[in-house]
Amino acid sequence: MVWAANLCIGNELWPLTKIIMKFDLPFILESLIKDYDEHGEISQIDEANLPVREEVILITRELIALLFPGYFGRMQLTHDNLSNIITSHLTDVYERLAMQIECSLMHACSRNKNCKLTECSKNAHRCAAWMLEALPSLRKILRTDVEAAFKGDPACYSQEEAIFCYPGLHAIAIQRIAHELHKYNVPLIPRMMTEYAHRRTGVDIHPGATIGEHFFIDHATGVVIGETTVIGKNVKLYQGVTLGAKSFPEDAREFRGKKRHPTIEDNVVIYANATILGDVTIGEGSVIGGNSWITRSVEPGTTILIEPPKLRVREKK
Repeated sequence: MVWAANLCIGNELWPLTKIIMKFDLPFILESLIKDYDEHGEISQIDEANLPVREEVILITRELIALLFPGYFGRMQLTHDNLSNIITSHLTDVYERLAMQIECSLMHACSRNKNCKLTECSKNAHRCAAWMLEALPSLRKILRTDVEAAFKGDPACYSQEEAIFCYPGLHAIAIQRIAHELHKYNVPLIPRMMTEYAHRRTGVDIHPGATIGEHFFIDHATGVVIGETTVIGKNVKLYQGVTLGAKSFPEDAREFRGKKRHPTIEDNVVIYANATILGDVTIGEGSVIGGNSWITRSVEPGTTILIEPPKLRVREKK
């Protein structure tokens, strides 16, 4: 059978069979292996197994299903089958999450001579148990986030609509899961979870950010919330908001772990495309207008607006 594939070169179509050439496999193989050895920082050879990203994503989706039972998944839940199904899900997620956490701990420990790899399995199962034990408290705070979306957007006609359709709520739910693991210093996995949410929703919330109840991101896309951000209660953001850090020198490692992102106090509204940078505080009850650029603290009750642009109307001749 002859394939009809063609390649366009200039203005002519050349049959693909005419341009296929043999490549030097031994040379390429030797070059790659040499580069793997010389640049091991972007290779994983003879290292402890890393967490599997696809598995972490599946676990994240299972945890979301446990937080919002009956909303996600094809199996219909009833009070008759609820106990058996949830027991099965909890057991399955516990074992799979513990395995991925163990991989992340072993990988981190393999680079630290003072770590004992024998403790990784026990610590992984302990962290997985803590994660599942946090689910009831996570449901409690997520109920306030759902309520904030329902009450905060007149275009939202039900709480079911908020859960099914609002990307901001989905990103917040995943960040709250990841934040639990981040609190216990689990490597890699919390960030893998929030980056999954980032790809799906366009909302980039670091798992280290601390977020209070009744949090709502309207429209969501393009929102960035940095690692050391602290957000109080009843805060509302619109699309394109950045709660970030100022630029650092070429080597930013000395700033790791230090407070470098904003603190947003209770009852603050931040409108679309506002940018707030650095370790500054936006006082309680403030309103930050769209497209604002803020690098210093704002007193409580302050309203910041950009002056309207001056329009020049040119009439048609």
